[in-house]
Amino acid sequence: MAHPTVLLVDGYNIVGAWPRLVKLRDRHGLEAARTELIEIMIDYSAYRAHRTVLVFDAQLVTTPLVREEQTPNLEICFTAFEQTADTFIEQYSYQLLRTGSARVMVATSDRAQQQLILAQGADWLSAESLWQEVKRAREQMRDGLKQRRPPGGGTLGDRLDPKIRERFSQWRYGEGS
Repeated sequence: MAHPTVLLVDGYNIVGAWPRLVKLRDRHGLEAARTELIEIMIDYSAYRAHRTVLVFDAQLVTTPLVREEQTPNLEICFTAFEQTADTFIEQYSYQLLRTGSARVMVATSDRAQQQLILAQGADWLSAESLWQEVKRAREQMRDGLKQRRPPGGGTLGDRLDPKIRERFSQWRYGEGS
């Protein structure tokens, strides 16, 4: 599936910037905060139809770059040994922009990275802007679900033809054959 927008997210930068994730990290560890961010980005990316690449520094590991596709819209990357998420994002965004196949957005609050990304021609979102965008998407999803609910309630019985509903009622109370 072609994606008109590729969103590159500096994972640990976001974990350290969103109060909800900071609290989770401090209480339950980095893994819990990272998992929560992944879940949030799965929903957001699917709703917005972005291809999102969530990038984490491979801290204290001596492995090469690891890329895992979580969903058709979300890929997680753990950088190679001694490669920062910033470096990976800068190089990858440059490659994407050179091909011109997609709009590139980068989510980070790192000031130096912001300037480089903008100079390359990518769009930039601060951690706070991304959080506001995620909240807006959640509200739109909720509103869309409310609009699709049938009037008069959401039970199967509410959607049945009245004659069928009457017949079921008779069976239920042993009045019908």
